[in-house]
Amino acid sequence: MSPTGNDVSSSGTPAASPEAACNTGGVYYCEQLSRIHGMSLWDAWGNPSSNYEAGVKAKAIINRSRQNVARMVGGKAEDIVFTSGGTEANNLVLHTALEHFRKNCRAAGEGHVNGSNDLPHIITSNVEHDSIKLAAEHLQVDDVTFVPVSKVTACVDVEDIIDAVRPNTCLISVMLANNETGVVMPVQELCEKVKMLNKLQERIRILLHSDAAQALGKIPVDVQELGVDFLTIVGHKFYGPRIGALYVNGLGTGTPLYPMLFGGGQERNFRPGTENTPMIAGLGKAAELVTNNLSDYQSHMQNIKVYLEEQLQDVFKDKIHFNSHYPSSDVLPNTCNVSILGPALQGDVMTSLSVCLNSYVVHHTSTRPSHVLLSCGVPSEVAANALRLSVGRGTTKADVDTVVEDLRETVQLLEKMN
Repeated sequence: MSPTGNDVSSSGTPAASPEAACNTGGVYYCEQLSRIHGMSLWDAWGNPSSNYEAGVKAKAIINRSRQNVARMVGGKAEDIVFTSGGTEANNLVLHTALEHFRKNCRAAGEGHVNGSNDLPHIITSNVEHDSIKLAAEHLQVDDVTFVPVSKVTACVDVEDIIDAVRPNTCLISVMLANNETGVVMPVQELCEKVKMLNKLQERIRILLHSDAAQALGKIPVDVQELGVDFLTIVGHKFYGPRIGALYVNGLGTGTPLYPMLFGGGQERNFRPGTENTPMIAGLGKAAELVTNNLSDYQSHMQNIKVYLEEQLQDVFKDKIHFNSHYPSSDVLPNTCNVSILGPALQGDVMTSLSVCLNSYVVHHTSTRPSHVLLSCGVPSEVAANALRLSVGRGTTKADVDTVVEDLRETVQLLEKMN
């Protein structure tokens, strides 16, 4: 379900919709930034690495955006590195963990650390985004352990992760919130346990990473409270343009970061390449809006989601199954994952249903049951019928009424056809 209203910035100016932000490459947000801070993209067309006026202005916009992104996650501006998106940020973390391990192995002299061979080991969960899962599988590592989430809570158990640690474990990566179920993972508790492990044993430090793509803009995210070494930030998940950033705790001093790209030295050589000023400006403005308005956003989305689920229950009664209900787990305020039960609504038919509802953010992209839902204990015949409906900052009860009615009519039609 797409948001229909506009956000209002601290200046009272309507903010761009997610679609507008993406289509303009961040120009809309950047022009809002110019009204507040006296900077305009029209005058900041230069190379941010240059010292002529247009380049200096571009650099100032980037610096301001870096501060806004850092403030959103409770970090320092110097610990933010801009990337093309979440996929690049996640791959950069995995690359860094392997390089850090190998560097320490070489320093040990014999290529062996902690009594292990010189191939590193990575731990993650079995419900991670493909930019973690596939990247880990394609790296030259000793092994990747995919710790299963509980079929009762849909959460990964911290003790299961600790039990999976080996002498050559170099990275633990667990998402902050799952994109299909909305379940929030116990990242803070995990970080506390792993830091104790790092202190108690003579070993190469295990680095800690969380992909916060789904959580930002919906729930509070504070890197100091979480205790992560790395945090992935994705702009279009909180109404910004399609660009990302990586938070690194003590970048270059407290926590290592090894570049995957080499070039002109931008981003302090950690991510070289001429900066994309409009997109970075958009990311900074979107982050500022989150910092200033998160409690309102969260409360609104939660209220609308509750109304949505009540309407679905009222219309479909015993034919509805909520795949995002886990009473003992915290769940994002915007995510509603449901299955409308019945053999006539599986596979290709549910794909047709999502196409019929393409005016809204309704997700069903495969004829196979989601491996995430199966991992969370959802029966195969139920998972095959799954749809994810996401509410937004501007979604209204009228929008909910419209999509539920469209869903009811479409289901009736498909049941008759099948």
